[in-house]
Amino acid sequence: MIRRMYAVCATASVVLLLLVSTAFTQARWTRLAPFPEPDEELYGVSVSGKLYVLGGFGAGKARGAAFEYDPATDRWTKKKPMARPVHHQAMVGYQGKIYVFGGFVAPSTGGGWEPVDNAWEYDPVADTWKALAPLPMKRGSAVVAEVGGKMYLIGGATTVEGSKEPAINGNGPARVLTTNEVYDPVSNTWQSRAPMALGRNHAFAGVVNGKIYVIGGRTAHAFITVSTNTDIVEEYDPATNMWSGLKAKMPTARSGGGWGTYNGKIYVAGGEVSTPELAGAFRAVEVYDAAANNWTKLPPMPMPRHGVAGAVVGSRFHLVSGMITTAAAGAGQDPKMEVHTQLHDVIDLAGAGSN
Repeated sequence: MIRRMYAVCATASVVLLLLVSTAFTQARWTRLAPFPEPDEELYGVSVSGKLYVLGGFGAGKARGAAFEYDPATDRWTKKKPMARPVHHQAMVGYQGKIYVFGGFVAPSTGGGWEPVDNAWEYDPVADTWKALAPLPMKRGSAVVAEVGGKMYLIGGATTVEGSKEPAINGNGPARVLTTNEVYDPVSNTWQSRAPMALGRNHAFAGVVNGKIYVIGGRTAHAFITVSTNTDIVEEYDPATNMWSGLKAKMPTARSGGGWGTYNGKIYVAGGEVSTPELAGAFRAVEVYDAAANNWTKLPPMPMPRHGVAGAVVGSRFHLVSGMITTAAAGAGQDPKMEVHTQLHDVIDLAGAGSN
């Protein structure tokens, strides 16, 4: 009887290992053309079958770079830079155009991040930028999602109310937002919508079946050194202007990574963490199934990164450049240390298993 029980347990263990192994072997990371100008705080968006990577921290000066990647040729092309360079902008693609909202710039005096209210429409074909109606308030590190031809700008961070300081920094307070505002590109106007429950910035986001999901991010501040990562997931329905109860929590609380949506699932990759005992970046790739309200995992990124540009083009999830540790690691103390990678990794989600 005991031998039979051991045999059953051994068989079950082998089956489980095979299932896990099969899930991971169905999806493999491959490497494509390296990113020409490695940096952090890059953002990706898919438009007309091509990948666009914009932004760049530029050591706090905001590079405002713009690059186009063509999967057919595996080549990068440098495009016209952002009309006003920013970092930590929110971006979304719609009808062949790219919409860019808010972000931070370096203040004219002092240090830190100064939030802006600029909004832009970029035409990749014409390689031109057009100014749009400014945001109702200055903010950076928000997320934006398009539903029904309108763009919902949610969360982010800005200066505290009544402050005379133009910027936020790690030595002072910041206001972390629950704000939800919608932009209509037809009328070029903004309207206020119901705020989310938890104020956060550096979050992940996606749209599934007309609903917007805001995932993770950081609370209390925009700087990772004085904030806390969250695992909270909220769902917003633009049709009813209502937020749901909290959804299944993200397995790994984190902020400042890359993301993309494919076939009803939201893919969350990388990000950073900073505590008194630990400062680093994540490799984890976690998958939220909105219909099932549960999480699974894909094989981890080949290299940990935060500030990585993420986007799904076709069925492939691209992760481009980024910083291989957290900004809190203090890499600037060693001028010879290179922490920005040119890596461009991709995984095909069409046959991807997860566990």
